[in-house]
Amino acid sequence: MYLETPRKFRALVSQAHQVAANYLRPLSRTYDRAEHAYPKELDMLAALLDGMNAGSPDAVGAGAAGKRSEGTADGVRNGGNLSACLAVMEMCWGDVGLLLSMPRQGLGNAAIAAVANEEQRQRFASVWAAMAITEPGCGSDSAAIRTTAVRDGDHYVLNGEKIFVTAGARADAVVVWATLDRSLGRAAIKSFVVEKGTPGMTVTRLEKKLGIKASDTASISFQDCRVPAANLLGSPDIDTQKGFAGVMETFDNTRPLVAAMAVGLARAALDRSRTLLKQAGCRFDRQRPLLVLQHAEACWHRYEAEWEAARLLTLKAAWMADNRMPNSKEASIAKAKAGRMVGEVTLGCLALVGPQGYGEDELLEKWARDAKILDIFEGTQQIQQLIIARRLLGKSSAELK
Repeated sequence: MYLETPRKFRALVSQAHQVAANYLRPLSRTYDRAEHAYPKELDMLAALLDGMNAGSPDAVGAGAAGKRSEGTADGVRNGGNLSACLAVMEMCWGDVGLLLSMPRQGLGNAAIAAVANEEQRQRFASVWAAMAITEPGCGSDSAAIRTTAVRDGDHYVLNGEKIFVTAGARADAVVVWATLDRSLGRAAIKSFVVEKGTPGMTVTRLEKKLGIKASDTASISFQDCRVPAANLLGSPDIDTQKGFAGVMETFDNTRPLVAAMAVGLARAALDRSRTLLKQAGCRFDRQRPLLVLQHAEACWHRYEAEWEAARLLTLKAAWMADNRMPNSKEASIAKAKAGRMVGEVTLGCLALVGPQGYGEDELLEKWARDAKILDIFEGTQQIQQLIIARRLLGKSSAELK
């Protein structure tokens, strides 16, 4: 693995940074204050991104974050997962909530890319997809899902309730996790693409949140909701030997993306706090030993080191996915490290600049609020540590709870 940004992605990274600086960052406070208002400015940006992806072998964005298709030439490859993470890092340097609000860049799109067959990838290529996993009685333990899907001819009938669905009210469709047979446990959980407007699917609530206010977070109920059987992602067969692994492939691709969001947000806080600290007299001279630095400067350097570690772990997990290497452990390590890091860095940077960072004149206070969700969704810190322990010790979920 080469630790520098691959040459073919450098233009993408530069473009994404320009969008973040000149487009997303100026809108940050507007939609933080106007929670539940849709950022219409993002429609044009999404259309531009679609144009960039049209006919491109190296597509960017959430939909690019899938496993390398069968038949791809052997050898080390920098592909869609790595490009998606690099782009997300830059965009979230601009604003996490706005990135999550961008059409066709939802975690549902990454889920489709991870587990759908080729026909489904093409059919849903232009669809903006949210992802619905969490339920009122099922949070971090995705295997405890109670939403059911019963086969009825050419359809599945879904019944249940999902909460905390990011972009659930705005997206064109929702990727819903449901069980085909509760008695078979994890192996029977499948994901379905339920398109907006499908009878029986109802948005029941929009949450008021601590952070990422630009992004809507919905509760959705499913009552005898009929979904075409062709919308079940991947294979409809229940493989008790494979167990939960088929659906968990989604997390192997989306967790590095969430880690990348944390890396981008933390970089924003580091950059802004460095500017303010320099104005206050900190020299930031890397030639000087840490022992003679001012306390604020020494703390800042420690935060940057934590950021760099999270960044490299994130790129490694994405790179492994591009090269068809099992990356479940590495995806969880990246998510755990980045989720913990972004909270420490944003709050720490806010503390370093004192009262100047606490008011709405500075985005530092917003970034500190936005950071918390990145340690929660796609699996909490504690769940990531549990997954890592299982992989290291060779234990199943039944053996290590």
